Amino acid sequence: MRLAFIVCNEYLAPRLMQLLAAAGIDYYTRWDGALGKGRGTEPHLGRGGYGATNSVVMIAFEEDAPLEALARTIAAENEATRRADDRIRLFQLPLERVL
Repeated sequence: MRLAFIVCNEYLAPRLMQLLAAAGIDYYTRWDGALGKGRGTEPHLGRGGYGATNSVVMIAFEEDAPLEALARTIAAENEATRRADDRIRLFQLPLERVL
């Protein structure tokens, strides 16, 4: 089992939801208004000159195939994206248990 955290600028969240739907993934937990700064990107602090915020989606995958398909889709989306700030980030971790 795997756990994925997907982070993007909040204005890109509707596009991310489209990618999930196209991949047949209808299970997730989503947090909007997340603050942070990525490597090589502008801060998203929700105020001042950095008024943007992030959206974070967490998904538990029991099988590897849907996660791999989603990763390929996100990679292709990012290839077509010029600005680093407009890329979708996927962080993958092992998942030991779901109760």
